[in-house]
Amino acid sequence: MRRTSAHHTLITATALGLALAASAPAVAHTQSAADTNRRVRVTLTVQGPDGMLYKGKIRTRGHDVTTVAGGTHHCDGTNGAANPSPVPTPTAALDDAAHKRHFTWDGTWYASFDDYSVDAIKGVSGGSSAYWNISVNGASTPVGGCQFKLNAGDKVAFTWTAF
Repeated sequence: MRRTSAHHTLITATALGLALAASAPAVAHTQSAADTNRRVRVTLTVQGPDGMLYKGKIRTRGHDVTTVAGGTHHCDGTNGAANPSPVPTPTAALDDAAHKRHFTWDGTWYASFDDYSVDAIKGVSGGSSAYWNISVNGASTPVGGCQFKLNAGDKVAFTWTAF
């Protein structure tokens, strides 16, 4: 008799638990914009035609960027609708490093791409024979530097590349 009673109690408790779980409203976790744009620490290198121009770790997140040639525009991963909310980006990392380590960079803003083209870093320009390639973890980014989402620990490189 005790075994039947214990078995009946277990079945009742399980059924009650399932019923409560089914009647509870579903709670969806959505990341807020602040959550997606947390500062991340990345390693940034800038390789010019004659050697390393900068190498260091930088904490970054997406933000507005101002250049002499391009003016002020957002550079937070929402550019070109690449990400639904702000995120850290390679160009924002370059901008943060430039401010923190007191070097210059410049870029032209292209409204049609909703992104900057990096034209010069530390006075080194691509000119008509080269450009600044952006890569993350050894692979060229498939989108612009204000569109690509960075994650903590990424290795970001701006490399002067001849045509």
